[in-house]
Amino acid sequence: MGLDDALIFTRVVECHSFTLAAQGLGMQKSTVSRRIALLEERLGVRLLNRTTRKLRLTEVGQAYYERCRQIMLDFAEAEQAVMQLQQEPSGLLRITAPIEFGQLFLGRVLGDFMRQYPQINAEVELTSRNVDPVEEGVDIVILVGQPQDSTLIARKLFESGRWLCASPDYLALHGTPQSVAELATHRAILLPHDSPRYWPLLGENIGCQRVLSCNNITFAREAALAGAGIAGLPIMISERAVRDGRLVELLPEARLPVGELYAVYPSRRFQAMKVKTFLDFLMHSLPFQDGRLLEPAAVGLLTSPP
Repeated sequence: MGLDDALIFTRVVECHSFTLAAQGLGMQKSTVSRRIALLEERLGVRLLNRTTRKLRLTEVGQAYYERCRQIMLDFAEAEQAVMQLQQEPSGLLRITAPIEFGQLFLGRVLGDFMRQYPQINAEVELTSRNVDPVEEGVDIVILVGQPQDSTLIARKLFESGRWLCASPDYLALHGTPQSVAELATHRAILLPHDSPRYWPLLGENIGCQRVLSCNNITFAREAALAGAGIAGLPIMISERAVRDGRLVELLPEARLPVGELYAVYPSRRFQAMKVKTFLDFLMHSLPFQDGRLLEPAAVGLLTSPP
């Protein structure tokens, strides 16, 4: 109420007329006059001396007008600053992401983005913990699987397929399984969310000999490369090792669950330009081939979108 009255008062002074001020504000003249009278009553002072021909500020009214005018200028400057933020990405961009995705993809993409938009600063946390973007003030949370909070906006980035892999040394020592059923006799390296008792196969309940379980997919890949056992590895971190012959893909007919990666943020309404622009940039920068996200080293360096 006070700010509205201050705006009306400022317009009246600058227009030198209740009538012109009312027209500019889209109000009735009588309403403008009544609001000024109520303002003076609330403040306990006379701000304007009125005659039928002109208005004159009192000494107190002049002081009040100068303060109100500065407030209106500050308000207009604040609005302009906000609108400029929506015209070109700028400001601090806070992101959290899974460790492997951050190391393989996010660092290069974000670096390219910041080179193209030098007004962007960034804070990135690579983590496996659950992050609440609202509570922690994070602009974008990249996570595996859809968020549990339905009030958040989730944008699907990609699906990451998995395949069964083992090193040539492991296969030379333990043999190569020729069917899914034969996996029951093999050593299993299990990833996060895998059952400790069964191989991670869709539509199959094949018991496993668990020799290693871990909460990090890169750790699991390295253990498989060293010959510890067979692992159901995401393609995005094992493509290069399979192409190089350091890992061997097993049982292509076996179906493993697909991991989905989402970008989660608090609201689509009045979405900050920095968030929208970065998400679009990220989607255009990821190295897809045949609908599959590939490990960067397997397809060459990532390139920036045109």
